[in-house]
Amino acid sequence: MDLQPILDGISAKIRPHLSDGRVADYIPALARVEREQFGMAIVTCEGQTAQTGAAETLFSIQSISKVFTLTMALGKIGNNLWHRVGREPSGSAFNSIMQLETEHGIPRNPLINAGAIVVTDVILSNRSLISENGIGEPGYDAVQEILDFVRLTAHDPSIAIDREVAESEAAHGFRNASLANFMKSFGNLENPVERSLRVYFHQCAIAMNCEQLARAGLFLAADGRDPISGKKVVSAPRARRINAIMLTCGHYDASGDFAFKVGLPGKSGVGGGILCIVPDVAAIAVWSPGLNKNGNSHAGTLALEMLAKETGWSIF
Repeated sequence: MDLQPILDGISAKIRPHLSDGRVADYIPALARVEREQFGMAIVTCEGQTAQTGAAETLFSIQSISKVFTLTMALGKIGNNLWHRVGREPSGSAFNSIMQLETEHGIPRNPLINAGAIVVTDVILSNRSLISENGIGEPGYDAVQEILDFVRLTAHDPSIAIDREVAESEAAHGFRNASLANFMKSFGNLENPVERSLRVYFHQCAIAMNCEQLARAGLFLAADGRDPISGKKVVSAPRARRINAIMLTCGHYDASGDFAFKVGLPGKSGVGGGILCIVPDVAAIAVWSPGLNKNGNSHAGTLALEMLAKETGWSIF
């Protein structure tokens, strides 16, 4: 399939929708991003790449980072993770606190904010020792470990954290601090709240472009194996389970609608990005900062719906 003309056609069709939605203005550093931008990239398991629009523009991946931290946490403690976080759709906003009280501090899933903070806490408690050059310290800095994992899967050591975004989130992350303190009161955070939040804010501030993000997620389209290096990132069953959680929980309380219209596992972020997986075929990344009422990219969601229709890509 020649993907380039398909992407170019989608880019032309999506242009009238770029003024719809609103940027994530509750994070000041994101509020300044120009809304009317659009980029899209596809990287296939066979090595084909195609991109259109602002596919090389860096953006804050925000909650898409939760896919990578979930992968890491499962690698560290396996199914024990599910004692501390659930696997069910929340049916609530991504930063809702309501269910935590009735469910004793156990977040519904790892892709909402509360669940992702628990996942981050797991990584912080199980940091890998630095072994390459024998530099010790007590352990590996969790922020650096997450960044290194994303760089590894994307095959790009230049990927970095946007410090302005991280500081902006930390200065205005009152609701996330409430979630973390609430879970701490139930004993579901092992580390000091401020340390877990520091890691969480920094992982959300990782800056990537569409092609980097699609390449980073490609292992989930290839049964857990990196098609570029041939190395296994996770087992095939674990890759399928991560995809399942992305399908059912990756777009918050619009996850069912996304599955209905697009039919693929995906994870959105309030920076306007969406990572989408076509099992055995490709990884797709789309970015457009204008968000719909559920906090998902408005134009990005429409573009993925168009792509699924044009290509016939769907798990159903």
